[in-house]
Amino acid sequence: MRERTGGRHGTADKMKGKAKEKTGKITGDERTRGEGRTEQMKGKAKEALHDVKENLAGAKDSLKGKGRRKAH
Repeated sequence: MRERTGGRHGTADKMKGKAKEKTGKITGDERTRGEGRTEQMKGKAKEALHDVKENLAGAKDSLKGKGRRKAH
């Protein structure tokens, strides 16, 4: 079984970051706004990593299947 990382592969980080960014924008707090942007990027990175892992697993499965075909 594969290990899951952070929410739904980064969605929680992106949502949390968006909320922080908006809060910072409303309050004029550039630090909070920047932290929000950073959290959003963290979420996007987790999603990208998940996509790469899924693609590699698919490629691996595809290669395994190619070598084991039976001749008719």
